[in-house]
Amino acid sequence: MKKTVWVLVLMLAINCFSQNKQILYNFTSVPQSLLTNPGADFKYNFYFGIPLLSGISANVGSSGFSAYDLFADNGVDFNVKLRNVVFSTTRKDRLAINEQIEVFNGGFKISGEQSNSYISFGMYQEFDAMSYVPTDLAILALDGNRDYLGKVFNLGDLNVKAEMLSVFHLGFHKNINKNFILGVRGKIYSSIYNVSSTNNSGYIYTNPSSTGVYEQMIYSQLQLNTSGIAKYDDENYEPNVVKDITKRAFLGGNLGLGFDAGFTYYPKKNVQLTASMIDVGFIKHNKEVESLTYKGTYEYKGVIPKFSSGESVENGFQDFKDAIPLDTLYAAYTTWRPAKFNSSVQFSFDEERPEECNCLDYNPETIYKSAIDAQLFVMTTPRTPLVAFTTFYRRKIFKSLQMKATYTLDSYSYNNIGLGLSSTFGPVNFYVLADNLLEYRDITKANSLSFQLGLNVIFKNRKK
Repeated sequence: MKKTVWVLVLMLAINCFSQNKQILYNFTSVPQSLLTNPGADFKYNFYFGIPLLSGISANVGSSGFSAYDLFADNGVDFNVKLRNVVFSTTRKDRLAINEQIEVFNGGFKISGEQSNSYISFGMYQEFDAMSYVPTDLAILALDGNRDYLGKVFNLGDLNVKAEMLSVFHLGFHKNINKNFILGVRGKIYSSIYNVSSTNNSGYIYTNPSSTGVYEQMIYSQLQLNTSGIAKYDDENYEPNVVKDITKRAFLGGNLGLGFDAGFTYYPKKNVQLTASMIDVGFIKHNKEVESLTYKGTYEYKGVIPKFSSGESVENGFQDFKDAIPLDTLYAAYTTWRPAKFNSSVQFSFDEERPEECNCLDYNPETIYKSAIDAQLFVMTTPRTPLVAFTTFYRRKIFKSLQMKATYTLDSYSYNNIGLGLSSTFGPVNFYVLADNLLEYRDITKANSLSFQLGLNVIFKNRKK
């Protein structure tokens, strides 16, 4: 049972990172599209989001297994299902979770008849994390090394990162001319909790033997960095989690800086190119910092010891602890945010604009009823980048309702169909976006799921 719990902790407890928002990207009838590209093409006099309701999103993903594989009520013993999952995954498989809630959000056009500049601002809370499946460590936890003599178990398989933080942002958006739009956004990060263990290395290796005498080598360079959670281990501390989160969310946590940048360009009036870089930034952790390390080298020759008690052969357990001690450090460390790159090319058609118009008021979101698009998304991770490719069809169904349908290829799924709806009745905008719709027939078998919804108040530019 202890082995099972340890494996589950390794595979499931810390498993997150920010994910692709391909439905929201360039869906400019929704103000939150600015968060995916500060240079997106939209023109409002001003807007504001309903506090805590303007932007709610969550997504989960696993490229190696689903909840059904572990918890299906199919008569198969759980330990068997756990073994099947462990042996069907590789160290390249990843698990991910992201949650985001906007606290407040708004924007306005800078005054002046000829002004084409906009300011946006806001604050949101985010939980963001990722874990690669630690395959070698899971096999070692389940089976030990008795049946794997001569195999090198890679301790670098342990690669996890999780963080809860708040983000304050201020953006500037300008129409340079009728064909080119540029936007930038500065960010202040306030980390509430952080757990990071991404630069691990080492191995466990046992030479096979025909005489019963073995040579075992353990080389470990493991480190787990934490901030914001050390005081919860103090038995004299009376926890007040709500107070702690509130204080740290409003710039009382470990602070960092970042920026977003993006543009929209029209080589032709119905052809659009966009690109953006999001969350290029870092956080410096120097408050309530605690790091645990297992670093050292252990060599053993003889009968293979059982590292379970001080009564092991030749007291091998104590020798092991002396060679690779558990140390606690209190040094500051820096983490980098998962930077995201988006780019797209869009072709619009089914024009509804009257023949006579003021082209200074050109807005493809209202001029064309339909558009098709191809989008590329890339996100940095502790190992290889996460890449996704999306195609979409956008349709203005009628004046107050727009639809966007997407098909996405990524490491989680090859049949990811998504749908977004944005309705605007008077100044009130409501949107709902959902991904992997085919998986909702049985969500326990889904490798990834995501949704977003929100409520805004929008005041558009008046046409001249």
